Amino acid sequence: MKTFDIVAALAFAGLGVRSLVHWVRLEYEGTRATDVALYALFVTGRVGMWVVLATAFTLYALTETRGRAFVDDAREHQWLFMVFLTLGGVQLVSSYLLRQRSEGR
Repeated sequence: MKTFDIVAALAFAGLGVRSLVHWVRLEYEGTRATDVALYALFVTGRVGMWVVLATAFTLYALTETRGRAFVDDAREHQWLFMVFLTLGGVQLVSSYLLRQRSEGR
């Protein structure tokens, strides 16, 4: 099982780097500081979700226990789920606000 966790962690980390490179290369044409801040929040949420997934699988790979004890040990990292949801919410709200601002122009 550790092999799967390591491969998944590497894949998610690679997707995070790819996402960061993709979104940083795009030129954002916002003129207001709030638009640029919303875009930065959007990119942070987008990239951060991949990084959190990579972190979760890395932590699972580093957990030495098996069976029911693994579930108990993995519960120590359940705060990562809240970080994942928060980053998803940041991405959702910032993309919605950016869309509303672009339609208002």
